Amino acid sequence: MLFDSTLQSEPDYRHELELQARGARVVAGVDEAGRGPLAGPVVVSAVVLDPNSIPPGLNDSKKLTEEQRELLFAQIMATAHAVSVVVAPPSIILSRNIRGATLWGMAQAANSLGIRPDRVLIDGRDVPLGLPCEGLALIGGDGRSVSIAAASIVAKVTRDRMCRIMDGDAPYFGFSGHKGYSTPQHMRALVEHGPCRHHREEFAPVAEAWARLRGVVQVA
Repeated sequence: MLFDSTLQSEPDYRHELELQARGARVVAGVDEAGRGPLAGPVVVSAVVLDPNSIPPGLNDSKKLTEEQRELLFAQIMATAHAVSVVVAPPSIILSRNIRGATLWGMAQAANSLGIRPDRVLIDGRDVPLGLPCEGLALIGGDGRSVSIAAASIVAKVTRDRMCRIMDGDAPYFGFSGHKGYSTPQHMRALVEHGPCRHHREEFAPVAEAWARLRGVVQVA
């Protein structure tokens, strides 16, 4: 099922309440971080909030500062009924493609909560297969549902921390700064040093860098 509506200024608990009024006792929000970068994993989180203890200020992680995300991450982890995090590394992205890896991670996250949800609210247009219950896609969900917003924050903070670890492992690329996105610094490092084990092989700039490194000439 797909939900769409006029964009809200900030997320609220309305969608969860509507589902609970229809009999859903446990409603989870699911979101991902890291679909677009050239390197690093896609990280997916599922969150079941405590309706009596929702951290104030939950929003789409992209609209928050790093400091705000870190603070809200701690509050979510301290107050939510359940939180899960699933990581799809470059190897899974290679075998399933980025969309498939993201949907796989969403299903895994919903199934890893420790409590079985009755409904799952998912950011975006796609409902993955293998969910433990009915899933409902909510376009722009991280700006409309606080459960999805919480999941977006957990996924983003987790991935950013992983990028700092990647930076220590492959310092030439500056992963802690650009988080794997195709910034000029990152593109220069790809040309100068070639890809590292954190890069996504099938993404075009990485594939081209591998081809240059191996001396393969592309013929138009």
